[in-house]
Amino acid sequence: MRLQTIKSADGKDEYVLLPVAVYRALKGEIEDKLAHRSPQRKAADEYVPFVPEDYVDNPVALARMKAHLTQQELAERLGVSQAYISKIERQDKVTPALLDRVAKVIRSRKK
Repeated sequence: MRLQTIKSADGKDEYVLLPVAVYRALKGEIEDKLAHRSPQRKAADEYVPFVPEDYVDNPVALARMKAHLTQQELAERLGVSQAYISKIERQDKVTPALLDRVAKVIRSRKK
């Protein structure tokens, strides 16, 4: 059996895709290895949650993501095209009027 690998940006093997049966057979060994890592290694490998505010500067994009809407869904609610929403989300600045309009559409969706 040949296992599939996923390479990192620098071309090195980073992940291995295993059949579930193989994973289950090795699960105990994997957990034992992880349990015996040094404290410094554990801290470096801790899960870091994705926080949109750390990556998204545009307030329209951020509001849309927090409301769990796609660009297409927001566009339909605003009566504009998805391309227009994409254009807005690429801008550095958004007018207060547009931001207010987006906020109203998102709030009305939650009701």
